[in-house]
Amino acid sequence: MGTKEKNVIIVEDDLILNLLYESYLERLGFQTEGELVYGKTAIEIAQKIDPDLIVMDISLEGDIDGIDAMLEIRKFSKVPVIYITGNSDPYHVERAEATDYLDYLTKPIEFDDLKKAVSKHFPLNS
Repeated sequence: MGTKEKNVIIVEDDLILNLLYESYLERLGFQTEGELVYGKTAIEIAQKIDPDLIVMDISLEGDIDGIDAMLEIRKFSKVPVIYITGNSDPYHVERAEATDYLDYLTKPIEFDDLKKAVSKHFPLNS
């Protein structure tokens, strides 16, 4: 039974958190494409590799935030997205709803928080 490893894009402008999420997702069996800090880059990579999941911060470096990046990605992909953000105010939550997200997690998060969010879409063995 050939199981294809699932690809995930991590878009987080805090390198330490990026590496932490990368570690969490690898423990869950994902192949990660991390260290993305710009919304524009996330759009380009999503188009190029067609990921199985995107973990997206909302506040990013550059002109495009995570929600705007996902709105662009939605034009060519229905990839599930999990937001991990410090922005839990109603404005950001309402904007994020337009992207049909899988989950909206508020920092700081633990491994089990991410595992629970991922398991909403992907069956997990761990």
